[in-house]
Amino acid sequence: MSIKQISIFVENKPGKLSAVTALLRDNGIDIRALCIADTKDFGILRLIVNNPDKACQVLKEAECTVSITNVIAIGISDKPGGLAAAVEVLYAANISVEYMYAFISKSDSEAYVILRVQNNETASAALEENGFKVLSPEDVYDV
Repeated sequence: MSIKQISIFVENKPGKLSAVTALLRDNGIDIRALCIADTKDFGILRLIVNNPDKACQVLKEAECTVSITNVIAIGISDKPGGLAAAVEVLYAANISVEYMYAFISKSDSEAYVILRVQNNETASAALEENGFKVLSPEDVYDV
């Protein structure tokens, strides 16, 4: 099951990140999770939001460079080794992780992790077969 992730090219200049987040705020779009990778001149802001299609439309209308990528989200035990167990399942299934980032869930015992992998369906199946909860879009967008 895939989750839509918004990726936005953001110049590494004062006010650029503020403009993007203000645009989302002004359009009622709530950020659920985020990750930013940067260089000296620019960054890629990766977001999970409550309404990815609307966010993409609003950002494109504001002439932002934006794309949607399908990622997976899983629930892991919020304890030492919770992430290691999930990554070991992927390793055993010969699935590489391009990148990942985590965010909190409504549960004190579970954390959520966003994963970008080679094949979402294969990774989801391997994780579910080993007892991991693969989250639906509603699970994530409504956090």
